[in-house]
Amino acid sequence: MTIPSFVRLPPRWFRRIVIAPLVVAIAFAWLPMAAWLVVLVAGAVALALPGRLRLLRVIFMIGLYLLWDATALVWMFALWVASGFGWAIRRPWFERRHYALARVMLRSLFGAARWVLRLDIVVQDDEMTVLSEPVPAIVASRHAGPADSFIIVDALLSHFRREPAIVLKDTLQWDPAVDVLLNRLPARFITPAKFDSPSTKPRKRKGGAHAISELAAGLDDNDALLIFPEGGNITPRRRLRRIEQLRAAGNEEFAERAEAFAHVMPPHAGGILSAMNSSPRAGVVLLAHTGLERLATIYDIWRELPVDKRITLKGWTADPATIPTDSDDRERWLYDWWEHIDAWIEDNQPTTSAAAQRAIR
Repeated sequence: MTIPSFVRLPPRWFRRIVIAPLVVAIAFAWLPMAAWLVVLVAGAVALALPGRLRLLRVIFMIGLYLLWDATALVWMFALWVASGFGWAIRRPWFERRHYALARVMLRSLFGAARWVLRLDIVVQDDEMTVLSEPVPAIVASRHAGPADSFIIVDALLSHFRREPAIVLKDTLQWDPAVDVLLNRLPARFITPAKFDSPSTKPRKRKGGAHAISELAAGLDDNDALLIFPEGGNITPRRRLRRIEQLRAAGNEEFAERAEAFAHVMPPHAGGILSAMNSSPRAGVVLLAHTGLERLATIYDIWRELPVDKRITLKGWTADPATIPTDSDDRERWLYDWWEHIDAWIEDNQPTTSAAAQRAIR
């Protein structure tokens, strides 16, 4: 490119102090723009063309998630400033604004997932009547597949208009938006005992049951405490280890019942029993879902893309008259429900769509 002769060359100091940094800034600004162009093209191509196109779908979803995270962080920074630089961030008005943020962000994320990953999420709510009543709720769900907690929280926020409280593993705080958001809401992050720092004093360590009890004690009539009694996604090794733990503790009855489970892990009763004791007014919902079972590892997710599945959430309200008062009987009652959930999953196994079957062939 030739620069016209009538354009005077600026002084060296101007070229060094202004032009050179400006070119560097433009270059660094252009690189992210170019990356976003790749993301948008990947999303458009993945939507427009048939077939799996795994890499393009992954590029688009990663880019979308980064934008999702960044947008949430900017929004929460604005709320922090508006709260007096954090002075009033725990007050009810700001708590409602954070729940509204979570609702919008999850809706947008799953809206994109429906298009790009071809997911269909269905909520069968005909037997979850307590969630439409003005009473606190305890929701005990199975745990299986990636992002099932996000899907359930989205259903509680958008479908049932509940404000969820949840106990999660502390590793989820690696996600900056999740870290900031949930540390401003009624939530608890727990560290498994085997990962505690050696300097952590036992008397200061709060386990899952204690954290759940704290949250349950503060539930309002529009709140829902979400619990995953299994403690983690089901894997053959984890399932066998849990059964061995039951036997080692002398719980042969529960070990034998757990061995009959085909689709669920043996539940830990401590958390839900603590929640029920701390919030005796709360209604109890038992929740199952199916559609994510084959997505246990990164390879599974890559192999299945696009997922082309229907994810179904199904819940039941526990009749208060059927809930025992004795702790041991309540644990048996929980196992009864887990047998019911296991049977429902067996009868409602997900099917692969015709589009996915054609892609496989």
